[in-house]
Amino acid sequence: MLKVILDILSVPAILVGLVALVGLIAQKKSATDTIKGTIKTIMGFLVLSGGAGIVVGSLGHFGTMFQQGFGVQGIVPNNEAIVALALKTYGTQTALIMVFGMLANILIARFTKLKYIFLTGHHTLYMACMIAAILVAGGMKGTSLVIVGSILLGFVMAFFPAIAQPTMRKITGEDNVAFGHFGTVGYVLSAYVGKLVGKNSKSTEEMEFPQGLTFLRDTSVAIALVMAILYIIVALACGREFVESKLSDGQNFILFSLIQAITFAGGVYVILAGVRLILAEIVPAFTGIALKIVPDAKPALDCPVVYPYAPNAVLIGFLSSFLGGIVGMFILIALKAPVILPGVVPHFFCGATAGVYGNATGGRRGAFFGAFVHGLLITFLPVLLLPVLGNLGYANTTFSDADFGVVGIVLGNVLKLFIR
Repeated sequence: MLKVILDILSVPAILVGLVALVGLIAQKKSATDTIKGTIKTIMGFLVLSGGAGIVVGSLGHFGTMFQQGFGVQGIVPNNEAIVALALKTYGTQTALIMVFGMLANILIARFTKLKYIFLTGHHTLYMACMIAAILVAGGMKGTSLVIVGSILLGFVMAFFPAIAQPTMRKITGEDNVAFGHFGTVGYVLSAYVGKLVGKNSKSTEEMEFPQGLTFLRDTSVAIALVMAILYIIVALACGREFVESKLSDGQNFILFSLIQAITFAGGVYVILAGVRLILAEIVPAFTGIALKIVPDAKPALDCPVVYPYAPNAVLIGFLSSFLGGIVGMFILIALKAPVILPGVVPHFFCGATAGVYGNATGGRRGAFFGAFVHGLLITFLPVLLLPVLGNLGYANTTFSDADFGVVGIVLGNVLKLFIR
């Protein structure tokens, strides 16, 4: 019986499904809703794995072409891709840290001054996964790994919304909603830069932004277009003959590049769909329980919560952050360091948010320069993060948003000091 139980708990999809089952029962859902929610959660893990295969295949071709064309290894930061890879090895540890980390967040909010309940479920999963990978790479295992990982996760889920809240009040004009997204260090930095450079600068919302660029708000389209540009550049760099003889089985190298770019975007779409399936039943269960236990807590919500307050800053932030990523990439090439290629997902979501934060403290100049500095930050942090990720450091992708870099670098180096 014990072996059967351990076998069940060793399968991440089943483990998270059981968590959803308990949560649904706790909410007194009907038998129909409970069965449906549990199955959808398990299905989400399987969908995520399928999306991982799509993204990994596309990134593999990109890495090969980039290395052949420029003689360097290019890494595309993408949280969904790296988590999908990591869950194959660290799935059980991730699931346990995620569950107990959410409980730790509730307890920290209940008994400390950090009155924030982090409700961005997919980022909770991503941070749990990164913490699990780094703790394993640092030599921890078993119960101690889960305890340390859960406490750390619960703390960062309360800490980062707290440091974002002063600027969040400026953006929203009120204090009843918090910000929950693990790019907070970058957003706070953007707000600081905005304060430095934005004296007397008018808000981005006092200008008219070209309507022709609004298509970039569709994330899948933006990912496909920008990745298409990157794929075509590396395809031209490594040459038609190499692509058509080694990779595309004779298919035209430009057409092959376009297909791979759209395949990458499709893979990210599938992964996101899987994550939504996983979390749709778990997060509501914790939300209802948490807000009852900590009635004076503020819900910390995902980054799109700030977009309606400054739509022009969203687009300015995205483009400026991406420009910062390109500049950072050339600096890394000059330094002969691992090359971090500008990833559309982080520069869109995080760059846009950095633009809103910079605009709140420094208007147009704050939005532009704050997001630009943010773009540099999320280009250099992943380079410093790679050495502490263990085997994941050899993948063609990595964690992208600023808080993952900060938490990972600090945690990895602390482990080196005290464990090894």
